[in-house]
Amino acid sequence: MKDDGDFLTDTLNLIGSACDLAKIDDRHRLLLTSVARRLSVEYPLQMDDGSLRIIRGYRFQHNSARGPLKGGIRIAPAVTEAEVSALAMLMSLKCAVLGIPYGGAKGGIIVDTSTLSKGELERLCRGYVRAIYPVIGPDVDIPAPDMNVTPEAMGWMTDEYERLAGRHMPSSFTGKPPVLGGSRGRVTAVAWGGIFIMEEVERSQGEHYRTYAVQGFGNVGRNMALILHKKNRKVVAVSDSKGGVFRGEGLDIHALVQHKETTGSVVGFPGADNITNQDLLQLGVDVLVPAAKEDQINEKNAGHINARVVLCLANGPVDRKGAEILGARGIVVVPDILANGGGVVVSYLEWIQGREGLYWNGSEVSLKLKDVMKRAYRAVHDAAIEYHTDMYSAAYALGVRNIVEAMKARSM
Repeated sequence: MKDDGDFLTDTLNLIGSACDLAKIDDRHRLLLTSVARRLSVEYPLQMDDGSLRIIRGYRFQHNSARGPLKGGIRIAPAVTEAEVSALAMLMSLKCAVLGIPYGGAKGGIIVDTSTLSKGELERLCRGYVRAIYPVIGPDVDIPAPDMNVTPEAMGWMTDEYERLAGRHMPSSFTGKPPVLGGSRGRVTAVAWGGIFIMEEVERSQGEHYRTYAVQGFGNVGRNMALILHKKNRKVVAVSDSKGGVFRGEGLDIHALVQHKETTGSVVGFPGADNITNQDLLQLGVDVLVPAAKEDQINEKNAGHINARVVLCLANGPVDRKGAEILGARGIVVVPDILANGGGVVVSYLEWIQGREGLYWNGSEVSLKLKDVMKRAYRAVHDAAIEYHTDMYSAAYALGVRNIVEAMKARSM
């Protein structure tokens, strides 16, 4: 596993390769590989026992040429500046590929949430908002949920921001509970976005993919598996941080969800064989869905991947060299900046609803999500033809091109 410095290096190399393909000039290359603002904060957290703990957090803002900044907040003990920088850059590219008028940002809080009570977690979230308040807002930077951040936590953050602002501002954060102005369909948005992209992959290739393996059984992987199961697609393997399970005839996903809720892991699911995460990645399935963490497929293991399509629902699960190897072997790689865009699309829809005070039902949100994802797929498909390359490379080239067009329009 690479460290976060390598993740940032890989991201910069991706941008460099995309700039080569799109023939971007040196001035704009330099701007694309720079983070415009890096805010590092330290703030006190009062623990339940009355003691104080100093918490460190970040809010990095990459490029605002296309509009207000957008990006998630992740809470984890190993969050680093390099990781947050890379994710902010990828967010800019993702919004540009999807045609959403946002730039990219990212936030992080360095703490292990499993060590905190609910009250401590709420104070952690509210303290973070107070610390970054000067650089966020509905017209500036709209945070969203990421790793270990729930809709409830986004509700606390929204409330804290509104207290500081002195008025209701439901468009200041996205990913909130619907009762506080959150959008219908936000929880399942990434998974449904991936489904809509797969429909386009099948249509363009004249294929019907039946068997799937899903790495990761958090919100995204679980919902993806449930939707596939409902659509009568065969999910033969699933994994989480403790290991995986395989059943060639297909897994009962609803029963597997209950098993994980009871035991804390998918491992040991009755009627299935236990496997490792590496075993799952190398299964001979139609579609492999990395929905866990970055850097899962690289030059070390790309030669052993046996899926026909790799649908990247995690952030950065396939690096550039890994994608090159997979592409040379005829494996279609749908990059994360396209495949997992459903979350930011519905966040964008939530932002619009908060600004307008007009809220759509779940079916309306789904139709709008489907339209954006399919248009984005066609744009990437056309870029692949234009640049005579694969979808993975074309998506990044399209992203940098769209951002640079906005920078040039602003004389940046």
